[in-house]
Amino acid sequence: MGKSPDWLYTDHATCGSSAWIGKGFTCVCFKRKGNYQRICYSLTPLQEERLRRLKRRMKVFFDASRLDHQDALRALWSASFPGQELQSLISDQWKEMGWQGRDPSTDFRGAGFISLENLLFFAKTFSISFQRILKKQGGKGAIWEYPFAAAGVNITFMIMQMLDLDATKPMTFVRAVFLQMLSENEWAFDLLYCVAFVVMDKQWRERNATYMEFNDVLKRTRLQLEKELLMGDVLRIEDMPSFSLLF
Repeated sequence: MGKSPDWLYTDHATCGSSAWIGKGFTCVCFKRKGNYQRICYSLTPLQEERLRRLKRRMKVFFDASRLDHQDALRALWSASFPGQELQSLISDQWKEMGWQGRDPSTDFRGAGFISLENLLFFAKTFSISFQRILKKQGGKGAIWEYPFAAAGVNITFMIMQMLDLDATKPMTFVRAVFLQMLSENEWAFDLLYCVAFVVMDKQWRERNATYMEFNDVLKRTRLQLEKELLMGDVLRIEDMPSFSLLF
């Protein structure tokens, strides 16, 4: 799996593995950047508050009747196609961005409003990378094209599954490590989304994948993210090797 943490000890034993999580061990310690760091089930007040906020975001369904949701859609269009006026919230124009139909609201059912927030965060924070990936949709019949926006919604859902944030305890090291990162940066989820998108796009292009292979590419993307999150010198999303793909 490449470079991974050096597992050192838990509260009740001298050496452990990820399989021990959820079997009575309250903390696990491992070495990161030469220092011992403890990952515990019990969250700090800051972690609890930021996790609570993130969970609230994840539970918001997209509601086309809400003005703030309509405004977010318009903001996404403006960030994606500067200078190009959106005729209507229901329009064939959305297909240019890779939505499945004229009404993008129907594509948010799987991941909710946070998937729109993720796309908007990507567009505004890493605009060059966002535009580079989006504009390849304008290619002429390339078999490796995929629906950009719909792929983005699927990436949000994949990350939600990978982190399993609704679990009562951090059952995996990936989730526990992410919660540490969340305490360092409230936008850790959104940053991880941006990394996931460029990783997925890179794997797609390298494989010259077809749309029928999308789920397989998404699974490989998840494995790559998990591998990097568990590297010993990755303390923030920005430390992930694939973060550099955003520039």
